[in-house]
Amino acid sequence: MVSKVPLSELQDRMKSFIHLMDNANPQWEMSIIISKINLYYFTGTMQDGMMVIPRGGEPILFVRRSYERALEESLFPIIRPMTSYRDAAGLFGKIPDTVYLETEIVPLAMYQRLQKYFPFSVAKPADAQLAAIRAVKSPYELALMKQAGEIHRRILEERVPGLLREGMSEAGLAGALFPVMLEEGHHGVARFGMFDTEIALGHIAFGESSIYPTAFNGPGGNYGMSPAVPFIGSRERKLAKGDLVFIDLACGVDGYQTDKTMTYMFGKPLPEKVIDIHKRCVQVQFDIAGMLKPGAIPGDIYNTVMGGLDEEFLENFMGFGNRRVKFLGHGTGLLVDELPVIADGFTDPLQEGMVFAVEPKKGIQNVGMVGIENTFLVAAAGGQCITGDNPGLIPVY
Repeated sequence: MVSKVPLSELQDRMKSFIHLMDNANPQWEMSIIISKINLYYFTGTMQDGMMVIPRGGEPILFVRRSYERALEESLFPIIRPMTSYRDAAGLFGKIPDTVYLETEIVPLAMYQRLQKYFPFSVAKPADAQLAAIRAVKSPYELALMKQAGEIHRRILEERVPGLLREGMSEAGLAGALFPVMLEEGHHGVARFGMFDTEIALGHIAFGESSIYPTAFNGPGGNYGMSPAVPFIGSRERKLAKGDLVFIDLACGVDGYQTDKTMTYMFGKPLPEKVIDIHKRCVQVQFDIAGMLKPGAIPGDIYNTVMGGLDEEFLENFMGFGNRRVKFLGHGTGLLVDELPVIADGFTDPLQEGMVFAVEPKKGIQNVGMVGIENTFLVAAAGGQCITGDNPGLIPVY
C-alpha cells in the first residue's frame, strides 16, 4: 500500500513557493526544479525528471524514469513522460531569458544540457525560497517527524545498551544497529545536503575515535572503515571497559528525519570531571531549547549562549583542537542539515513549525566527545523535544 502525500499538502507547498518567489523576484517567469528531494517535496514522488513552474501557468512534472511509478505514488495534478529535455521544452512557447534554478545543486553538465533545450540566457537561484518554505513544517510533516523522534528515542535510549558487548568493533556495532533501526520503523537512509556527503548511519565511535579528524561538518569524529570509506566505524577499534560510546544518528519516517546523539559509559563510570563537563553540555542544550520561540533570532541565540561560556569550557567546545564548528544547532527535515542554523549571521526570526537539532558537545583528550543532541520543535513556551529526555552517559555495566 503506497502512502501518498495528500494533494492539499502539495497544493499548499506550491502556493507558498510561488508567493515567496513573487515577493523576492517580482519579475520571475519560470522556475525549474531538478533535485529529487525538492521533487518529492512538491510532488510526493522521487523520480528522475524535472518540474517546470511557469508563472501564471500550471506546474508540470516531467518524468524520465519511472513514469509508471510516479503515477502510482503521486497525487500531483499534471505528470508527463519525457525521454529528454526536448520533450519538456516542446510544451512551452518562448522560454524566458531568465530561469530560476537550484543553483546549489544542479551540476554544470546538467545545466548545459538543460540550457540546450531551454535556451535561457541567465540562471538565478531559487535556493533561498526553497529553503525558506521547507524550513517551516506543516502539521502533516510535523506528525512524521514526531514519529521519527519516538523511534529515535527507543533506538538510542532503550535498544542500544543491549547491543554493546566487550570486544565488539565500531563496525560491528553499526552492523548490529542497522537492522534494529529498520525493525523499529526507520526509513533506512540518512540524507544530507552537504555537498558530496555519504553517510550510512551517522557517527558510531568508541572513546578517542569520536574526536578523530573528519571532513564532516559537525563536532564529532569517527575513524571510519578506511580512508576510502571514512564513516560507518572502524573494524579495528574494539570496545573496552571504561570506554565512552558516542552515537550520533539520523532516523526518519517517510523521508522526514530527526537528529539525535546519545552517549554511554561502558563497563565502568567515566571520571567525575568528564561527567561534570557532559552535564554542563546538557544544561546548554536546555538553555538553547528555552530560546526556541517564534520571533527569536538564531544569531542572537548563538551569541548569547557562546558569550555566557567561560574560556576553559570553550576550549574544545563544539569540536576538538582546531576542528570546531561555528554553530550550536541546525534545521532538519527532508535533509538532516537544513536551514536555518543556530549560528552567527542568521537573522530571520524563528517561526512556529520550524524544527532544530540542538547539539552542544565538547571534546576531551583521551576520552572522546561528550555532550548531547536532540530535535526540538519551535513553540511559544520554548523548544519541544521530540527525541527523548535521557541526559546521556547511560551506564552499561
